[in-house]
Amino acid sequence: MAPVPTTDTVVNTTLPSKAKASTILHRTPWRPPVAASAEGMYVTLDDGRKIIDAVGGAAVACIGNGHPEVKQAIKDQVDSLSYVYNMQLSNLPAEELGRYLISTGNGAFEQVVFVSGGSEAMEASIKLARQYYYEIGQKQRTNFIGRELSFHGNTLATLSLAYHPGRRAPYIDLLNVSSFHHVSPAYAKRFQKPDETEAEYVERLRKELEDKFLALGPDTVIGFVAETVVGATTGVVAPPKGYFKAMKSVCDKYGALLILDEVMSGMGRLGTTHAWETYGDGVTPDLQAVAKGLGGGYASIGAVLMSKRISDGIRDTAGYLKHGHTYQAHPIACAASLAVQRVVNNENLLKNSLVQGEYLHSLLKKRLLSPNSPVAPFVFDIRGSGAWWGIEFDFDTPSPEKPQFDLKGKTFGDLIQTKCMDNGLVIMGFHGGANVEGTRGDHAMFSPAYNVTKELIEKIVDIFVESAEDVVKSILV
Repeated sequence: MAPVPTTDTVVNTTLPSKAKASTILHRTPWRPPVAASAEGMYVTLDDGRKIIDAVGGAAVACIGNGHPEVKQAIKDQVDSLSYVYNMQLSNLPAEELGRYLISTGNGAFEQVVFVSGGSEAMEASIKLARQYYYEIGQKQRTNFIGRELSFHGNTLATLSLAYHPGRRAPYIDLLNVSSFHHVSPAYAKRFQKPDETEAEYVERLRKELEDKFLALGPDTVIGFVAETVVGATTGVVAPPKGYFKAMKSVCDKYGALLILDEVMSGMGRLGTTHAWETYGDGVTPDLQAVAKGLGGGYASIGAVLMSKRISDGIRDTAGYLKHGHTYQAHPIACAASLAVQRVVNNENLLKNSLVQGEYLHSLLKKRLLSPNSPVAPFVFDIRGSGAWWGIEFDFDTPSPEKPQFDLKGKTFGDLIQTKCMDNGLVIMGFHGGANVEGTRGDHAMFSPAYNVTKELIEKIVDIFVESAEDVVKSILV
């Protein structure tokens, strides 16, 4: 989930010597710093430096590194059973994890499918949704409707479903434009009209979705797909009140599915197990993808949760999933995930994330929006919940309050991420979330472990604010 070049970014093709020396083709034009060990939210690099990971890798490490209970669970599972193929044998950790996940939905879910990560979970959601209609005899349903400024994974299908200009650019000629369609993002801070109320904005988005259904043919639509809270693309953007209730009403009217991507926002990241518990307006999804916080980085795992409607539609016909992978429901991954979820529950970490998240929010507002802060004129929004926060900056909109600056062809998202790393803090910095073309706006993202302490929050804010001030001072003219 590192920042990627947007369609208008000029990329320096002269790679640093460290990148050329590596035998790995990295996801950056340079070789990233090399981690040697980690404990909690602290990572020790191979050169001896110790840094704070304030973003959990990519909103993954929800209880930090090295938790003794999870390490022991992994060791115990290796001793008892390391691998079986899911088409031949199930395994005890997978069955137990499945029961646990179904129990978290308060009746919303009936069955689960395991995969090895977020992109796989969304790919499986696409295929499960199609299989459901295939099995019940509605084979004419072949269309999905996603949203602009969204991200659902790095497979060709999930890139087609999502609309992240920078990530799609190299593959645009390979993407499926006949089955995947898009409507506007639910991003009130940027796209709600000045003369619209929140309810009017939601109604406009509802009508746009219904118009898309009608244009495609209502009985050809499989479902509407959305991140419950948008992650890296726009930086922790929650929907306006009533949004998902309105979108679900359109899906129900025409017999289509509501499919939620909670790969990043789910499994406790926002202070509730499922993001829709906070932001779903009381509606529940037909299909839901989860991943990052499920295994907390201790193992590669993702899952798709399905409602009784989907489960019955497939069980009563084919009776089995016509999709899968070699490492699906891996015993060690499932055992690790069970241990992570026990830690989250037994240590009451969702409550802690809400408390520390609000403290993080208060410190960021106090420091970044201070009358004496050189960063304040460029802060567009500070938003989030629980252990997930985004700060959006605006270097595109002219304002008399903004001093003159020169980014020298770089983006603030890249600059702030680099400066934080130099100062011993890992965050995510991005560019291109403020317009659908992906050419405007910068944001930074925090997603600390749910067991983060007050003292560590203060260190994170100190380093981040110092880094942001240094970057702003360096670009002023």
